[in-house]
Amino acid sequence: MSLTASTMMELGTVIPSFSLPDVRTGKMVRVPEPLGQQGAPGPILVMFICRHCPYVIHVKSELARIGRDYAGKVAIIAISSNDVGYVADDSPEKLKEMAEELGFNFPLCYDETQDVATSFTAACTPDIFLFDKDRRLAYRGQIDGSRPGNAVAVDGRDLRAAMDALLKGARPAAEQRPATGCNIKWKPGKQPVYYQSALVKKQ
Repeated sequence: MSLTASTMMELGTVIPSFSLPDVRTGKMVRVPEPLGQQGAPGPILVMFICRHCPYVIHVKSELARIGRDYAGKVAIIAISSNDVGYVADDSPEKLKEMAEELGFNFPLCYDETQDVATSFTAACTPDIFLFDKDRRLAYRGQIDGSRPGNAVAVDGRDLRAAMDALLKGARPAAEQRPATGCNIKWKPGKQPVYYQSALVKKQ
């Protein structure tokens, strides 16, 4: 894999529109329309994740906790954009198993065309995008400072602080650190131009 960092989309960017199927229900999730009971007018959190990536595995239980802790406050949607031809473990069927095993209370969608990942300039897993009530980007980057093997606690502190700030009517801290993780597994010919600048190192 290639260690890859968030592209750090410009703050204030309007949330890209998309429509994707939830791997558990098959129902279409449309953004920026309200997302059911977790929907508007509050913040929207979009998380690019997958099943096989060790960086996602490292934080997956915290993602489930965040879903529970912010239910009814923040609309949350997770998306996997990995090419199934590259990683079979990231197929919709396997993603459904993951969502059920972890008890995700938010949609987990499959971005088969990878167009949604490109519209967000998503590059790695996990990659986090938090939008305010006006649907403008307020936070992007890491969930917290923990990475596999670095002995930092997985507590979601960076993302939680950003969501808490928005829920109080404030703005997240201006200093935001990129996430790092596995690169999104692009289909042949689909690798976006921005991706090369997101690479950290080969490993």
